[in-house]
Amino acid sequence: MIRAGLKWMFLIIGTMIGAGYASGRELWEFFGTESSLAIVIFAVLFSICVSVILSISYNQKTVHYLPVLQLLMGKKLTRLYDYMIILYLFSVTVIMLAGGGATLEVIQLPYWVGIIIISLLLIVLFFWDTKGITSMNSLVVPILIVFLVGILLSFQFLDGFSINLSFSNQSNWPAAFTFTALNILPLVAVLAGIGSEIKTKGEIWIASIGSGAILGGISILYNESLLKVAHDIMFYEIPLFAILKHYPYFMVLVMSVLLWVAIYTTAASGLFGLTSRFRKFVSLPTWATASLLILLMIPLTQIGFSTLIAVLYPLYGVLNLYILASILLYPIAKNFKDEV
Repeated sequence: MIRAGLKWMFLIIGTMIGAGYASGRELWEFFGTESSLAIVIFAVLFSICVSVILSISYNQKTVHYLPVLQLLMGKKLTRLYDYMIILYLFSVTVIMLAGGGATLEVIQLPYWVGIIIISLLLIVLFFWDTKGITSMNSLVVPILIVFLVGILLSFQFLDGFSINLSFSNQSNWPAAFTFTALNILPLVAVLAGIGSEIKTKGEIWIASIGSGAILGGISILYNESLLKVAHDIMFYEIPLFAILKHYPYFMVLVMSVLLWVAIYTTAASGLFGLTSRFRKFVSLPTWATASLLILLMIPLTQIGFSTLIAVLYPLYGVLNLYILASILLYPIAKNFKDEV
């Protein structure tokens, strides 16, 4: 039970920690000053949402997200959000492919070569279907967390570790809802795809509480570190490099690898959500479906990594508020219906 719960936990964290999060750009867009309370609320909301989604998936033994959406939204709205999820997963995976190309430019590889490399590695992963993506997350996400936390902690220690967790003057607390909402659609898509593989409710508790606590802790540490270099962030497309500006070039290379891994895990999660959705419509192996989707995505990567994040992420954060409310209210509505 514990091993399976940790496997799902790392899948969740791998879905969440993409290029936007690991680079610091996503956190800085939503949080920043007076955000300690917002991050704590986010961690709680995130755990609740994961628990509700996994519970529905477990009870329905789902292999894709439509049954979960129908219970949460009703049949009429399910069609709208089905299209939204497909568009979201598609566009976010395009963003990750673009990020894969941009990140490898630090080692003098052309942008298009970086995109081809990450595309081929994604296709190879899908030869193993669900087992491939869960095994990959179980291996790389712990390494990703250790490296990111290690760099942030070393930065804090060099600066005297003066983290201020005051919960007064917390005017930015509403950001918790839009930040959680931003990450809801990929969670629904990915977690609904594993419903038939969850064996016990204990796995759900481990995955939901563990992922919320880890992401909440990292977010507070990251946000406090970014606040210390706030005056430099405007000069960097990737805020994390403002933290690393006084570090040796070797550290920049290490973090570029870290960002690339974060990009890869999120691109894999997005593709997994899409392939599981189309599984009953396309009689092709999973790797072949993934290959076709990637071929459609590659031309769109020319729009650019930072432009895609700046336009799409805030928009999705607002649009997803309704589904966030539906998930949070689902346990209450279900108990009321059972009593009646």
